[in-house]
Amino acid sequence: MKLYRFLTGPDDAKFCHRVTDALNKGWSLHGSPSYAFNAADGVMHCGQAVTKEVEGKDYHPDMKLGEQ
Repeated sequence: MKLYRFLTGPDDAKFCHRVTDALNKGWSLHGSPSYAFNAADGVMHCGQAVTKEVEGKDYHPDMKLGEQ
């Protein structure tokens, strides 16, 4: 089964650490990162899709994808 997550947050070191953590847990980058300016906060936000192949599991909408 292939899992998909889209990580988002302010463009800062914390976001980079979240992506790094996902990569070290077996997730792979999927596509290019995206950036958008949040005018309300005055901050750049970024997002990165990640995917992961897992065996022996059935998808269920209640799964906590970050724990896979």
